[in-house]
Amino acid sequence: MIGMLLAGMILGLFGPGLLSDGVISLSGELRELCLVIILLKAGLSLDPQSLKKVGRPALLLSFVPACFEMPGCLVPGPRLSGFSRSEALLCGAVLSAVSPAVVVPRMVRIYEEGCGRKHSAPRLVLAGASLDDVFVIVVFTALGAFFIDSFYKKLLEK
Repeated sequence: MIGMLLAGMILGLFGPGLLSDGVISLSGELRELCLVIILLKAGLSLDPQSLKKVGRPALLLSFVPACFEMPGCLVPGPRLSGFSRSEALLCGAVLSAVSPAVVVPRMVRIYEEGCGRKHSAPRLVLAGASLDDVFVIVVFTALGAFFIDSFYKKLLEK
């Protein structure tokens, strides 16, 4: 992870001279492809029987934390950062997302080592984190579409 961060910083500083415009224009698609691969790894490592065992808690773990984190940014956000309420809510949606690049490999490794198998804790976290990302992406997209539409309506009224 540290190596990838350092590579990203180096390419950010010297990237325009090192990478062609074609590679840079593909960065969005490459990010989506990486997310799909990570979520596929998470999904393929889940056992249907263990999912039945941790089903309800995993479902609750997928949206309850995000439902508390988003308003947690909405309340102090406008005062502390100068954001509008809509910007603070969108920022809360971004901050409430769980990083699958960190959670998935670690939980797979923990499960393979045999830790937490009795109560399927790694599977619970893995399933909850994967569903959390889907939930937050849907909420962020819906909020973004709603706020962009209202922004354009206000702009056209002027």
